[in-house]
This record gives sequence, C-alpha cells and structure tokens, in this order.
Amino acid sequence: MQITVVIPLFNEAESLPELMAWIHRVMEANAYTYEVIMIDDGSDDGSWEVISILRNQYPQLKGIKFQRNYGKSAALNEGFKAAQGDMVMTMDADLQDSPDEIPEFYTMIMDQGYHLVSGWKKKRFDNTFTKNIPSKLYNAVASKSSGIHLHDFNCGIKAYQLKVVKSIEVFGEMHRYIPILAKWAGFKRIGEKVVQHQARKYGHTKFGWDRFVNGFLDLLTIQFLSKFGKKPMQFFGLLGSLFFFVGFVSFLYIIIGKFIDPITSVTNKPAFFIALTSMIIGAQLFLAGFIAELVNRSAVDRNTYLIEETQGW
Repeated sequence: MQITVVIPLFNEAESLPELMAWIHRVMEANAYTYEVIMIDDGSDDGSWEVISILRNQYPQLKGIKFQRNYGKSAALNEGFKAAQGDMVMTMDADLQDSPDEIPEFYTMIMDQGYHLVSGWKKKRFDNTFTKNIPSKLYNAVASKSSGIHLHDFNCGIKAYQLKVVKSIEVFGEMHRYIPILAKWAGFKRIGEKVVQHQARKYGHTKFGWDRFVNGFLDLLTIQFLSKFGKKPMQFFGLLGSLFFFVGFVSFLYIIIGKFIDPITSVTNKPAFFIALTSMIIGAQLFLAGFIAELVNRSAVDRNTYLIEETQGW
C-alpha cells in the first residue's frame, strides 16, 4: 500500500463526506493504493454515524472511535499504530487542509528521501491576533530551541515515512512538536512545503487560548525528555549535588567559625538556615532523581486508550 491518510476529528460530521470524496478523487487521479483512517475523538454530533455510512461507499476507509475525548495527540497515536502505507499523511478534518497537496508530499517522501515533510500555511485565514501572531512566536521559539528550521510546527498536514510514525510516541499534547519527536528518534531529514490554507467551511475552531500555554509547557517537556527522558538522575543528581555542596560548604564554614569564636550563636545567623535548607533541597532532588528512574522503568501504560469500536479490521 502506498499511502495512509490519518485524520483525527472531533465534531466534524458536516465536512467528512466532502473530505472523503476529495481524497478519493485525488487518489484515483494518481492511481495510488491507499487507506484513510478516521479517528473519532469522542464526537457527539453524529460524526461516527457519518463514518459508518461512508464506509459503505469507500472500502478504503477505516474508523476508530474513542469512548471519550482524549485529544488530538491520542487520536494521531492510534492512527499511527494502525497505519500500513509506505507514506503516512496527516490532515485535519475541517477542510482547511487540501488533499490536492498529497502528490507533491508523496514525491518528497518517496522520491526525494525526506523522513518527514511539514506543511507551511504561509498565507492563513485565521484571526491575526488570536492565532497568527501567537503561532509565529511559538514557532520561532520551537525552531530556535530544537534546531529544526520550520515555520509551522503545528500545521495539521504532514507526511512521514512509515518507519517514522512507528518509531515515535505521541502523547499528552505533543502533536504540536512531532518534528522534534522525530528528530529525537533519529530522523533528521525534515523538510517543509508551502501549502494552501483554506477558510473553515463548517463549524468552528476547537482550540482556545489555553493551547498557547499548553504549547509552551509541552515544548519545555519535550526539551527535558529529549535530554533526560532516559536518564533523569543525571539532571536531578547534578542539581541536587550543587545544592548539597553549597549548603555543606556553608554549614562547614559556620561550624568552623563557631570554634574560632565560641561566643557567637550559630542559630542566630541566617546563613545557618540557608545552608541547612540548601542541603535538604539537595537531598530531595537526589530522591526525586531516584524516583524518576523507577517511574521511567515502570510506566508501561501511559499511552493506552479505551477504544469503543473499530471498523475495517
């Protein structure tokens, strides 16, 4: 199979028939063998019923339905697990991503050898102040901190070699930074393609201001995990050692001063309590490192989701 299209969705019943027909038209025109995997992330507008109806018309369509809303990252992760195509394509279900872009993505992945190609919505139809400006800020920070030169990390339309999606784990809200996860997994041929951004035709956006706060925190999390995810003791141990060393040296200095001047009261000096606190913090950081190592070795179900129903398997 040449292409798998993974489409996470939440309350997009109106757009699904048009989107599926558009994808099918593009695939037929280019004689691609393909499958489409739609992941219903707990919709309550009848999206799953629409998928069931479309299944009768398009045998290439498969569906996964979550029992509740887990978020876009969870939906993408389940879609990646199920994908079988040589190239895996992701796009949003709101018709703002154009399936007409698929052939060019396929050429870049299969012929030019890119591991991952991210779309760049150079001209956007979103609100300038609530989406465009904050997005540019976050993309600049993500690009600078990760060393990956992309203009639009969170663009919904992306293409991957199959081995890329099978090598990464998307959880929490890490879908914004899949290129960083891919680079972390050793896939460094990451490209970018300018894509057409279309105005939303049905419904309304599902994201609010909280996504910018979450996005910043997720970026910090990824940067931490990429360096210390498999070795947390190196971070907490180093930090704990510094605190403990500074506290111990200060405490030793105060004790020596007490022997030189026995009249001086140690407990009346603020430095005594600062030194004691520093040593306690150092010991706690050491313990945090040990606990993190234990958790890191026992977290076997962090990416397990309850799937209510499937179609096409």
